[in-house]
Amino acid sequence: MKNFLIYGSYGYTGQLIVELAVQNGMQPLLAGRDESRLKAQAAQYGLDYRAFDLSNSAALDSALGEVDAVLHCAGPFVLTFRQMAEACLRTKRHYVDISGEIEGFEALAALDEQAKSAGIMLLPGAGFDVVPTDCLAAHLQTRLPSATHLRLFIRTVGAGVSRGTAKSGIENMQRGGRIRRQGKIVSVPPAWKMRPADFGRGPVQTVSIGWGDVSTAYYSTGIPNVETYMAFPRAMVNGLYLLRWFGPLMYSRPVKNLLKSLLNIAPPGPAEENRKRGLALIVGEVSDTTGRTVRSRLQTSEGYSFTAQTTVEIMRRMLASDWKAGFQTPSQVYGADFVLQFPKVKREDL
Repeated sequence: MKNFLIYGSYGYTGQLIVELAVQNGMQPLLAGRDESRLKAQAAQYGLDYRAFDLSNSAALDSALGEVDAVLHCAGPFVLTFRQMAEACLRTKRHYVDISGEIEGFEALAALDEQAKSAGIMLLPGAGFDVVPTDCLAAHLQTRLPSATHLRLFIRTVGAGVSRGTAKSGIENMQRGGRIRRQGKIVSVPPAWKMRPADFGRGPVQTVSIGWGDVSTAYYSTGIPNVETYMAFPRAMVNGLYLLRWFGPLMYSRPVKNLLKSLLNIAPPGPAEENRKRGLALIVGEVSDTTGRTVRSRLQTSEGYSFTAQTTVEIMRRMLASDWKAGFQTPSQVYGADFVLQFPKVKREDL
């Protein structure tokens, strides 16, 4: 019987995925570095586990030999994705992750031919980063096939972020903002630009960020100019502006490690009641050289809950032989309407 491995299964998001997978009759193989946490989690759900560090290629390859696919949940992904992806290529196992990091997406895209030769799929961004935005971008491209510019605006309501997400942000903060311009990813200053977006109750100010679609939307749609924005509290926007001046002082490894260690006193992630109450709103717009513009809006459940739903569904489909060889984005392999099957998801053309 086909099965998959979840690496980083005891992290905040990994735990949500394990719980939902078991509810759906799956029996994933749990994996990570911390054997004590794995043992407790495996006992709770009646699952098997393997404890190993990603630097132990023999143990990694041995674990992959027991499954057909990997769901990689251990971030910051900029530090971990390559070891896992290369092991998947060696052992010819499918690779899926929940990253939202542009560097990982671009590096995996460069492995497209190797993945095709190995007969496996490389599918990063299988959670809230970037399933809903990617599917919305693909939908907009079908509405305006001549589109040359794409802008995505994201607003989360309720809930919050996990320690893992925050640590990934710290690990990547020196990269500033990114946009795609004429097909190339270019760096821009933090809080490079602000734009209003109407998420349904009037205009809200959003600020530019380097969301994963700066990478993935280009592969999904072919649109050469991509910008992504998010609604933040004013204090956070001010903090982004400060990074322009003081950021270099914070980018050293000792400072990053200190900041990440301070996060350990925070809760692992949003409380269950906040996840149930939270939601996300996304507005996308595309335009072409004639000035024609079309917009659509998407609503999803809270991001971590949504990630559990999408990843479990993707793994279910993969194990049922529903996959494409090579580097893929969610919409490339499962279509623009993939997002519509999940609870609380609504899409409307504006």
